[in-house]
Amino acid sequence: MTAFIKKHRWSISFWLVQIMSWGGLVFIAYAFTPDADGYKESYTFKYGLLSTFLIGVLSTSLLRFYLKRIINFDSFETSQIIKILIGIAVAALIYFGLSYGSGYCMGKFGEEDVKVPEMYKEFGLGLMLINSFVTIFGWTIFYLSVKIVAKLNANRVERAELNATLRQAQLNTLKGQINPHFMFNSLNNIRGLMLEDVERSRDMLTKLSEMLRYSLTKNNVNAIRLEEELEMVENYIALSKIQFEDRLSFIKEVKEETLDIKIPPMIIQLLVENAAKHGISNLKAGGTIKLITDVDRENLIIQVINTGSLQIAQDSTQLGLKNIQQRLRLLYGNQASFDIKEVDNEVVASINIPLS
Repeated sequence: MTAFIKKHRWSISFWLVQIMSWGGLVFIAYAFTPDADGYKESYTFKYGLLSTFLIGVLSTSLLRFYLKRIINFDSFETSQIIKILIGIAVAALIYFGLSYGSGYCMGKFGEEDVKVPEMYKEFGLGLMLINSFVTIFGWTIFYLSVKIVAKLNANRVERAELNATLRQAQLNTLKGQINPHFMFNSLNNIRGLMLEDVERSRDMLTKLSEMLRYSLTKNNVNAIRLEEELEMVENYIALSKIQFEDRLSFIKEVKEETLDIKIPPMIIQLLVENAAKHGISNLKAGGTIKLITDVDRENLIIQVINTGSLQIAQDSTQLGLKNIQQRLRLLYGNQASFDIKEVDNEVVASINIPLS
């Protein structure tokens, strides 16, 4: 029950406010209506209040359904104001039409002889229409104000969460990105390589030190150029080939227009590391890791494809994949996506990042 309330708290809050606001409006109408000749005690008046409540809840609920689909607070544009005004006008007409129809039916088919106060007899269709528009407009202002406050609060929480995550990421650099196991293997491989090729060993040590420096210096920023990330990946592949030798093949299909696009640091390197650790290392004959970057409409597409099957070891923490998912969510919200699946004996990891 608690989980259900937490998941649907905004919907529950809306309906509570909806019932309380329209209930309050009906109560005010009852309290300030003059009781001429017992008018307030008549069935007609009470029916009018009930119909006002139900019609108000219905028309504004429909309006809310419409507003939720046209308003994007993350990229608000002038055209959305026009759509909002159109929604208000339509909701006001629905409110007016149902209210007038309800009153007409009550007057035509009701059997109760009621003396309506003079002030209501002169309340013509024009005033009813204006009243409907003002009522719905006021409700919309209140609704949008609540949504804006909720959005600002959510942004504040996300910013705080992002800052905390970035600080924690610095502490987990060696564990989450260049893990100790990889470093230990790389150093051992380089030590063995020294007996065969001193010059190449020196080059591998340089690449390892560059990876360490990159991890420590870039992990406290939100975005870097994709080209910088590729240098990190190249170093990782070079070090991995000491161990895998001919069992590892690396292919790049990187579109030139993607090189200057900003991305969160370490995400491609984490995908490549995951492909090598959980894919290529489990294959006796080895395999291929392919890196693809492209631009599709308003999104940067990053794919890392490796030979093998999608198998996550039971003792794996999946720290790297969780790191990617969390950072994408905090930085881009629902606009970015991450997916990993097996397709035709290959594991395909895909990241979509909005360009703006």
